[in-house]
Amino acid sequence: MIHFRVPELGNFHRSIEVIKTGIRERLHLGAQLYVSRAGEVLIDSAFGEAREGVPMTPETITLWFSAGKPLTAVAIAQLVERGLIQWNTRVGEIIPEFTSGGKENITLAHLLTHTAGLHALDPIDSALSWEEKLERINEFALPLDWVPGERAAYSSTAGWYVLGEVMERVGGESLDRVLRSQSFGKCGMANTRLCLDEAEVLKVGEHGAFMYDTSAVPKPLDFWNSKVGFTTLVPGGSARGPVRELGKFYETLLRGGDALLNPETVRAMTSRQRAEVFDETFQFKTDTGYGFILNSNRDGLQMPYGYGRAASRETFGHSGNQSSCAFADLARQLVVAWACNGMPGERKHQQRQRAINNAIYSDLGLA
Repeated sequence: MIHFRVPELGNFHRSIEVIKTGIRERLHLGAQLYVSRAGEVLIDSAFGEAREGVPMTPETITLWFSAGKPLTAVAIAQLVERGLIQWNTRVGEIIPEFTSGGKENITLAHLLTHTAGLHALDPIDSALSWEEKLERINEFALPLDWVPGERAAYSSTAGWYVLGEVMERVGGESLDRVLRSQSFGKCGMANTRLCLDEAEVLKVGEHGAFMYDTSAVPKPLDFWNSKVGFTTLVPGGSARGPVRELGKFYETLLRGGDALLNPETVRAMTSRQRAEVFDETFQFKTDTGYGFILNSNRDGLQMPYGYGRAASRETFGHSGNQSSCAFADLARQLVVAWACNGMPGERKHQQRQRAINNAIYSDLGLA
């Protein structure tokens, strides 16, 4: 077993103070923070409460929301490496019923770079069955002026259900099962799941953090904190685990993919497949790879859900809805992952996200 030297928490005093200030202001009840550089763990800690009266620990299972999207993208990339599909494979070749409504030219690459035009379907009612969700997506007609690949708009859910269906039809298993068998073990993610079975929910018990709406008085989110929420697969939105394991995932990518992916595939996924295109959801020119959002700070402005003002251009990652962030800064060999269990509204969260990430770079002397 490899043991890393963990510095005193005081070395991250700015970062910790931002998190603790958020607890005092009830932006979140608790948080986890993980930072490593060149494979050395610098901080792996937790603060506040996982749920009311239950301490947050580094082992607590937290909800990552869209910060888990790259896990789905990796599962698709593994099919590409096996030669079963290509990035530019048309979705209709795999899901024939998808092609109605002008969607016949949408490719996997369009889904992974958010240029498919499915954002108008977000969010999809969580009460619907998997089949009902796919039926709605298949019946959806693109706007007449939308040409896949030419415009961009981040899709939080619809495009990812399509990718989950592609995974099942081509790979023969659900996305969660594929990730359990093909990915998590290779990254040291023993406690990460896209969804839990009922036995796992019982085992997690109070080790599972609740998510709260903190836009006013903190209120638990009924669906995501329930057994149904823990056991429902939402491709690109339901990943859970200790946030250190999300950090391990990015460390694997920084090492070139190890047994997870080939280095060439990692480079393809984390390079600019879409650049300088205005994203109609984020209202910002946001660059993407295949399933990753790349650092797109420009003209002195920090991107929405970004990685801090000092992040290098080679930074890639993904953030979760008003709650979490994980990224790798290739130029600095830096990995950052954090999760807060409070959703305070977009404005307050954007301020919090920038404050945490800017503080991390300052604490490391990289600002």
